[in-house]
Parts: sequence; C-alpha cells; structure tokens
Amino acid sequence: MLTCSVHPLPYRANPADYFAAIRNAPGAVLLDSGRPSAERGRYDLLSAWPLEQLAVLPEESGAHLLQRLRDHLSRLGEAQLPAGSELPFAGGLIGYLSYDFGRHLENLPSQALDDLQLPDARFGLYDWALISDHHGQTSQLVFHPTLVDSERQRLVALFTQPQVNALAPFKLNAPMAADLSADDYRQAFERIQDYIQAGDCYQVNFAQRFRAECQGDPWLAYCALRQACPTPFSGFQSLPDGGAVLSLSPERFVRVSQRQVETRPIKGTRPRGVTPAEDAANAAELLASPKDRAENLMIVDLLRNDLGRTCRIGSVRVPELFSLESYPNVHHLVSSVTGELATDRDALDLIAGSFPGGSITGAPKIRAMQIIDELEPTRRGLYCGSLLYLDVRGEMDSSIAIRSLLVKDGQVCCWGGGGIVADSDWQAEYQESMTKVRILLDTLQNL
Repeated sequence: MLTCSVHPLPYRANPADYFAAIRNAPGAVLLDSGRPSAERGRYDLLSAWPLEQLAVLPEESGAHLLQRLRDHLSRLGEAQLPAGSELPFAGGLIGYLSYDFGRHLENLPSQALDDLQLPDARFGLYDWALISDHHGQTSQLVFHPTLVDSERQRLVALFTQPQVNALAPFKLNAPMAADLSADDYRQAFERIQDYIQAGDCYQVNFAQRFRAECQGDPWLAYCALRQACPTPFSGFQSLPDGGAVLSLSPERFVRVSQRQVETRPIKGTRPRGVTPAEDAANAAELLASPKDRAENLMIVDLLRNDLGRTCRIGSVRVPELFSLESYPNVHHLVSSVTGELATDRDALDLIAGSFPGGSITGAPKIRAMQIIDELEPTRRGLYCGSLLYLDVRGEMDSSIAIRSLLVKDGQVCCWGGGGIVADSDWQAEYQESMTKVRILLDTLQNL
C-alpha cells in the first residue's frame, strides 16, 4: 500500500490562521476542535479544491448515495500514513449529511416545508489536508500519494506565505426571530403529550427555528462564534452559492477507528450559573435528575440497537453513563456506547443503520421522526444532521449538528430543541430550546 507524504508547518493553535489562505477556494472546509482541552478535541482538519463534489439527488436512495461515496473513495485509492503517525485523515471525503438525508433511508412523510432548499447531503473528495494536532502541537500538510508534486509545492507555498484577505464584515439586518410563537410551541408540545399518552412514543425531540436577514462573510461570523462558544465538533463548510454551514456542536455522532465504533449521545441540559455556587448547583441538579437520566437512558438503549445493526454480535457496550460535560453556556449529561464493526460492514453501513442520531429524534425513532415532520412547520435541513470525514482507510468521525447555523440566500438560520417526555413542562422545554442557542444569537447580534 502506498504511503502519504507529510510536510510540517509552523504549529497554529487557531485554525483560522491557516484557513484564511483557502477561505475563497472551492470546497473550502474546516473541521475544528474548538480550543481543545485534555478531555475533548485534539485535531483541526481543513482542505479545499476537492477532486469531486458529490450531492445526493432529490429522488436518490440513501443506499445509492453511500455506494457512490464508496466508489469515489475506491477510485482515490487506499493509502497509509507514515509509521507512527496518529493523524486522523489520509485523504477521502469531507462534508455533511442534513437531518433530511434520513428521508433517503426511511419512508417518511413530507408535510414540513422545504423552504431552505439545501441539498440533503454534500461531500468533497480531497487528496490533501492540513491537520493540526493540539496534543502534539504540530501542524502538517498530508498529501495522498496520487497528488502530483507541483500541487504539493503550491500548497506548501500557499500556507507558508502571510495571508491578507479583505472580507466583508458579517452583520444581521434585523434581530434573530423565532418562527414559532410561545403559543405555537405550547400547542405542539401538547400534541406530543397526546402521542406519548396514546403509546405512540416515549420521547420526541422538538425544535424551533430562529431567522434573520444578514449580509457579509459568514466566515467572520464563524470566527466570532467559535471564540464565544468553543466546542469539540465545530466546523465550517463553504457552499457553492456563497453560503455556508457553521456548526458549534458539542456532540459526537459516530466515530470509527480501526473498526472500533463509539457514539456519545447528549440528553440532559442545564444553563451555566452566574456565580460558581449557582453553577455547581445547576450541575449537581442535572447529575441527580431522575427525568434527565431516564431520557438519557432511553436514547442509550436506542443507540445500542442502532449500533447492533452493523456491529459484531456481543460487542456493543455502554462504558460511560451519565457523565457531566460543561460548555460556556450549558452543562450536558453525556453517555458513551461502543462496539466493533462486523467483518462484512463498513463505516457507511454504520451511517445507514444509525442516521439520524437517536438523541435528536426520540424513541422509537421512526415514529418520533414522523411526529417531528408533522409538528415542525419547516424541514430541519442541516440542523441535527452531521458534519463528517471518512478517509480511504475507513477511519471516520462525525458530529451531530446541533448548535448549528445555515447562511444561505441572504439569511441566517439557527435551531434550538430538546427531548419531550411524559413529565416534561412546556415552559421549561421552551426556555431550554432558547438557552441552548442564546450565546449564538447574542454573538451574532453584537457583531
């Protein structure tokens, strides 16, 4: 098997310093670990100028798209990293799956309005990446063996020259406003309670959308957002029409490394406190909450079932249950489910068997998704989908695109939601949906 070549660059803790060089390049993409800590986040990965750009067609089945992705990876060709390298990517696919890619995998109703017209999946096939390892404090260009030498030299020169780009400042033309009124939210909540009481479902993740007209470069919005709310599964992806996907997600969807699988569902949230004492009390209340633990456990059981579709029989485990993770705006309750891919399955089979993530649908999953389509007036698009990479070795990591925004057609959209169960209170859930995105909305408002 051929080996990738690696070219060292000066270490940069902030990926914006290098991303500036490719900001206006076709297919520019950044997967960002957001000021990583010892516990969370290690690598930043960026690239541009993909060999191919692939989007799912409106009537294309999910299985067909996933096979097209396999075929393109195969054409790029297997490669390995130099001995001893722990870098996560050796060339391959980087892109997103929208929440509505689930419609290409399951037979779902189509009541919610598709007013954003975002393709349900878009990927680039990349033969190089710039990867910063924040544990090792290195930044390196990784070149797939098929990349021609002249292109390697161009990229080395590009990233060793200072960049000065004049970018149009980003600003909102009006404050972000919710699509749903409080009364609209309450009525949807009550309908969900009716479904729960009737035995249709146990939990439904219901979300509302916030919107505003905007202008300027979304990259500058992203830089401000990552400064205000660093999270380990952040990302920025340019769209062909000048728009962009901006994600400040704290949540892993599924990771595959050497055929070992992990998913880390978040279910359970409290706001950060104003004082240290209030903050500690909020965290302790979350950890002790029977309701939040029950919600989390429901989703853990759902994900055990999802992983079981593609993992070796007997390999699925729950090594971590009800852990606390804290971010600038919220505390979260997080668990971990692991497994090992069956010998005849790959990372894309795992996606097919588990997408979208159970933590942002509900339980049982398909019925919850039907209820979401009935009660949320517009399609989610990017929100609760996934940003991911999948390399030629079969290594994959992916987020659940919560705390995420879409800039497209002169407007910016953001979503906030939460899991509703039998003993939920509508006012508390309504407030939580706003608490989760308040820092994002306020940051944009202050630009």
